[in-house]
Amino acid sequence: MNGWRPALRIARRDAMRHRGRSILVLVMVALPVLAVSAAAVVIKTSQLSGAEGVDRRMGAAAARVWTEGSGPVLQAPDPQQGYTTGGAEAHEEETEPFDPAVLTGVLGPDTRLLPIRHGWGGVRLGERVVDLDVTEVDLGDPLAAGLFELTSGRLPRATGEVVANQALLDKGVALGDALDLGARTATVVGVGRHAQNRTVPSVVGPIGSALGGDQGPRAEWLVGTDAVTWQDVRALNALGAVVASRAVLTDPPDVGEVAEQLGYDTGRDEMYAVAALIVVMALLEVVLLAGPAFAVGARRHARSLALMAASGGTPAQSRRVILASGVVLGAVASGAGLLLGVATGWALLPLVQRFDGSWFGPFEVPLGWLAAIALFGLASALLASVVPAWLASRQDVVAVLAGRRGDRKPRAATPVLGLVLLGAGIAGSSYGAVTSDSGNGAIWMAASAVVSVLGMILVVPVVVALVGRLAGRLPLPVRYAARDAARHRTRTVPAVAAVAATVAGVVALGIANASDELENERTYTPQLAMGEGRITVGSGTVLFGEETPDPAPLYDRVEQVVRDTAGDVTTRRVLSVEEAYAPGGFTTVNVVADEAAWQDNDLAYSGPQLLVADTAAGAGIAGTEADAVDGALAAGHLVVLTSAADVAATSAEVREERWESGYAEQPDEVSTHRLPATYVTWEQPVAPAVAIAPARIVEELDLPVLPYELRLTGDIDEPTQTRIEEAVAAVAPESSVYVERGYQRPVEATIILLVLGVLGGVLMLSGTLTATFLALSDARPDLATLSAVGAAPRTRRGVAAAYALVVGAVGALLGAAVGFIPGVAISRPLTSANWGMGEHGPFLDIPWLLIAGVVVVLPLFTAAVVGLTARSRLPMVARLD
Repeated sequence: MNGWRPALRIARRDAMRHRGRSILVLVMVALPVLAVSAAAVVIKTSQLSGAEGVDRRMGAAAARVWTEGSGPVLQAPDPQQGYTTGGAEAHEEETEPFDPAVLTGVLGPDTRLLPIRHGWGGVRLGERVVDLDVTEVDLGDPLAAGLFELTSGRLPRATGEVVANQALLDKGVALGDALDLGARTATVVGVGRHAQNRTVPSVVGPIGSALGGDQGPRAEWLVGTDAVTWQDVRALNALGAVVASRAVLTDPPDVGEVAEQLGYDTGRDEMYAVAALIVVMALLEVVLLAGPAFAVGARRHARSLALMAASGGTPAQSRRVILASGVVLGAVASGAGLLLGVATGWALLPLVQRFDGSWFGPFEVPLGWLAAIALFGLASALLASVVPAWLASRQDVVAVLAGRRGDRKPRAATPVLGLVLLGAGIAGSSYGAVTSDSGNGAIWMAASAVVSVLGMILVVPVVVALVGRLAGRLPLPVRYAARDAARHRTRTVPAVAAVAATVAGVVALGIANASDELENERTYTPQLAMGEGRITVGSGTVLFGEETPDPAPLYDRVEQVVRDTAGDVTTRRVLSVEEAYAPGGFTTVNVVADEAAWQDNDLAYSGPQLLVADTAAGAGIAGTEADAVDGALAAGHLVVLTSAADVAATSAEVREERWESGYAEQPDEVSTHRLPATYVTWEQPVAPAVAIAPARIVEELDLPVLPYELRLTGDIDEPTQTRIEEAVAAVAPESSVYVERGYQRPVEATIILLVLGVLGGVLMLSGTLTATFLALSDARPDLATLSAVGAAPRTRRGVAAAYALVVGAVGALLGAAVGFIPGVAISRPLTSANWGMGEHGPFLDIPWLLIAGVVVVLPLFTAAVVGLTARSRLPMVARLD
């Protein structure tokens, strides 16, 4: 019996002999391995790293360089992960455009630069405008190879020609169509696959083809040269350029050094800590669920191990026999889980791709990740067999050979250690909640939750033994189940602990979710008066170079539709000064209030900069501020809304800015108007606008006035709102209807609680049913004895139901008690920041219905299922001839 070979042979034969128990362990271990390995395949395939992502970002170039004219730059190896510039001061000091010769001076005279521009635009398709991702580059240049894969047509050769992806064709565009881009038009001469965008409509053409207006100080190039090293990147950063280098992206420098230079925390420690906690909890749950099966297997081997010990076998050899079962079953389960996981991940890729706007990379099997996952499966099975193996090596040989149970009494120090760990978990959770603002609170609370669960596991044996002692006056089935659970703690404790750990997680997450919802309810900010509604009429996006259409006819049609649909509902237009487009540019209007109005101002503004109304009611104001607003408007003053009290200023500035060449660095024309103003203290946290102006003042200044929304008053119940929404959508598809009904619990919050309940129920059922049927299998001789001395057939069903009730109820009660610790702790930092009106946090809400479901209903349901499905009669185990 020296070495592992005999033990592995015994384990393989035992697994084949007891297929039911073996399949149970295989399922327990293989399912998490399958799920995690499938997720690993999907995640790894969806991620673009190394050369895959580089080709899509810069084609065949060695680097992609851009500058925004903002002075020296400090960047990460991948600038998409962050970079900092010199800020506003450096921006003001920048007087000359970036000279491309600077690049060749650093990278060498043979460096070739290909200009490239990227931005967002729009194309008018009928009466609607579709947003476009626009890239301008010469696709015929070898440096641009890979940015667009042509499938039909040809590449653009001149300004005014573009190629489009399938997403734009799905909007109704066809090869050869002329695209109305506002300030210019472009013809689609080719169709193909954009390197990055799958679902976003995109076009690519030469410089000047599709992007409108001045792009400001930003300039960008694809660089053709030898490898651009990290030293080259840092040299160009010092000159004001941001660099995405192929060589650096495929072989990045130490991220810790770069993070220190950028002055931010990489978050590696927190990420590793959270990952470790997740792995530990998952491993613990699998070990606890599979533990009873190994405990029953060890019980079946008890006599064989006793004979081996009586013949001179060592405790190490006895342990090796049980541990070998964990090795064999863990290896088989891990291998099967990996194969099924890879196949499942491959099958899920087309489905997952539908929810991602970018193209996935080629199918990739992450061998390193899968090796770690396989080790997880093997380790979980091996750890599940450790305790049964240790107890089997310490059994009383004489008692086992005499036909008695050979379990030794548990150590008295075990529950004491459990209580200590529980105390440490409570203290750690409390400390994490109090110090949550420091950034390490989440780690403390998560680690404390694990410590609390471990402490609970060590206390479970004492609780199970106590239940067995208190069952003396209970009916026979319950008394037998409780005492059998206490007598065979090696298979009972893991099952109870698995149920408890599951319930603890459900309770903790349930408390956190319920507390978060309570915060949302108590800090809810109404947008309108209760029962009042509004319609935001969308007339479509206006392209640069187009004149803002007159919205009056559309508003007339919407108001008529509302009257026809709900005659009791009245409408009122709210006017505002809005951004106005005209051929060749656009105009914006901003309110510049006195500095004193902003020093202590913490208002949020749900509306525009400037509303136009002659009364407070016309601006939708009906609260305590209405009288002050009416008085100021009647006096011809501009009304500025601020939370600051007693502002002494008596005027404010209306700044009108005119852009004629797109979103440039500075407007082409600025007009300022100093107006008499009244500063009204707004008591609510959200104001309808920054300011309100009388109509005659706006007319005198000739500011662009447009309807902002329609207000609805009357009896607007939910069926009426639905009819209005459907009718308005027919004449203005981009419009929305909102009716103030106070806080409405979102469906997502209810779904989260239901998912928690279902997940907890599935895990509780699996743990309880597993432990119950293993216990019934282990107790067949005892149940046969009961039957032989006159027990009714239904007694076995009663024992089975009682055993499930003991395991489920004890585990649920312990788990609920332990789950309160992290649940309450998490709720404090989760609900401490309050931005709405009403009470201030933190908030705490206990989802008693969810807790009652998992603590009371599920154990009773499980007991009923077991009682109805258990066999009432057993075959005879012995017969006298």
